[in-house]
Amino acid sequence: MARNDPTDTGGLFIGRRPGTAKVRYAGQPTPSGGGRRRLDAVFAVVVLLAETLVCLSVWGPQPVAWLWVGSQLDYQTNSVSFGIAVAFVGMLLTLMATIAVAARLDALWKVVRRAAGHDQQEGMLVRIFAITAIVVGIGFAYWFLIIQGPGPLLAPSQ
Repeated sequence: MARNDPTDTGGLFIGRRPGTAKVRYAGQPTPSGGGRRRLDAVFAVVVLLAETLVCLSVWGPQPVAWLWVGSQLDYQTNSVSFGIAVAFVGMLLTLMATIAVAARLDALWKVVRRAAGHDQQEGMLVRIFAITAIVVGIGFAYWFLIIQGPGPLLAPSQ
């Protein structure tokens, strides 16, 4: 019988590409004790909190820091365009670096969750990023519409 199933051949119909064979374990790994699993579960929570804080930094501290740097450059060089350009490029670069750090934390979280005894297949990075974006967006809308924006103007005068 021909071996032409793409899952068997690594996507090729001729033969398997080198390095794409199915993983074969020597034996079933022995599970660790309950204390070690609890420690791994606590460490997984710590890693998840760190990942959440890294994602939250994208929505507040990083842009504020780069806007401050841009304003300082604007003041020093008397060029608004230069200050804005530096702030924009800086925000993009730190966003990419932050996503890289968050992806590594997410991979570490998956490994630690597996060590804690969970069959963890997917990471939480996409969910955390989406949830932080929604929470920060709602917070900004509340601040803009109720606290600072047109809210006080619509209130009756005393």
